[in-house]
Amino acid sequence: MDSNSFWLALALMLVFEGLLPFLSPGNWRRTFEQLVKLSDGQLRFFGLCSLLLGLACVAMLW
Repeated sequence: MDSNSFWLALALMLVFEGLLPFLSPGNWRRTFEQLVKLSDGQLRFFGLCSLLLGLACVAMLW
């Protein structure tokens, strides 16, 4: 993987991260407020699930 692929992946991540606040800021704010109320263990669980899902996608596409 060259550096261009890394920067492209980072740019796409930012596009996806910006879609919800741009399209529906009220829903995004309510969702973020609910996330803030989660315990550390719950946040770690969701983070682990996201990490594993991302790694599975990378493994399938590589």
